[in-house]
This record gives sequence, structure tokens and C-alpha cells, in this order.
Amino acid sequence: MKQNIPNLLTWFRIVLIPVFIAVFYVSDDTLSLHQKHMLSFAIFWFASITDWLDGYLARVLNQSSAFGAFLDPVADKLMVVAALVILIKLDYVDVAIAFIIIGRELTISALREWMAQLGNSKSVAVSMIGKVKTVFQMLAIQFLLFHEPLFGLSTRWIGTLLIYLAAILTLWSMVYYLMLAMPQILEKSRNQN
Repeated sequence: MKQNIPNLLTWFRIVLIPVFIAVFYVSDDTLSLHQKHMLSFAIFWFASITDWLDGYLARVLNQSSAFGAFLDPVADKLMVVAALVILIKLDYVDVAIAFIIIGRELTISALREWMAQLGNSKSVAVSMIGKVKTVFQMLAIQFLLFHEPLFGLSTRWIGTLLIYLAAILTLWSMVYYLMLAMPQILEKSRNQN
């Protein structure tokens, strides 16, 4: 399979995940908690930028591919899940909030796979609410990882507020996608009976 620049950026993002996780397993003698916050924030921020950049380059360079369309959201979900697990471990995010976000991602991924098998994948294509949800998630995680006051503002408080808003948008977008798929779900159910 021929690789292109957008796919290589996506692969790079996936390679960053174990590096991101490893930051919090380095001894406190090697890296202080402050240094772990700054390094994990930098890695996650860079991964977020490459997420935007790979999509942009795929369009501009006309290098969109089916493999890239599959791999990009997988990389995003893996990075978000890794960050949420670390944030739970640090007690910066409530388990219920992380479960809502991770549960939605699994549900919608399964729904998209099922809809693709039915030949209706366009009916659950990424919508604006999904994009807004992703922006809130990424910003929330970055603020929570930074975890240090910034210009006199509590990044933990801002990150917590944003992660709760992201959880609300997560539920809203899940309901939205399920409602879009409901006609096909009901039709498939009727055909099987």
C-alpha cells in the first residue's frame, strides 16, 4: 500500500500515543509532575495539530484515500481514550464523563460500520455537531493536561467546564446520529421479522 503525507502524519499520531502515556510512568525523580503536565500537553497539542493538518493536506494535495478515511478517526479515538485514561488516573476527570465520551465513540463507530454494511454510510457521515464535540473534547483535554494556572486562570477549572460541555455535546451528537440511522434500523428490523 502506497503511503502519502496525510497517512504518514496519521501514523505518526498513533506512534505518539505510547510516548504520551509513558510520560506519566517516568519516575518523579526524572520528571516532576509539572514537567509531565507540560510534556503531555505538548504531545497532545501536537497530535491535535497533526489531526487537522493531515485532513487539510489530504484535500489540498488530493491525497484522500479510503485507508486514510479509516485510519484518521481511529487515531483520534485512540489518542482521546489514552488521554482520558491518564486523566482518570490523575483524578482530573470523573469516570462517568470518560465513560460517556468513550461509550459514544464505540457506539457511533459500530453504527457507522453497520450502516456501511447496509450501504447507507452517508446517512451517518460526520456532522457539524460531531465536529464541535471534537473541538470541545480536544480543548478540554489540553487544558486538563496543562493543569497549571495560565494568565491567572485555572486551566483545571476551564478544562473541567469544557469536558462537561463536551460530554453534553457527545450525548447530543450520539442521539443525532442514532436518529439519522433509525429509519434504516427500523426497516432492517421489519425485514428480519
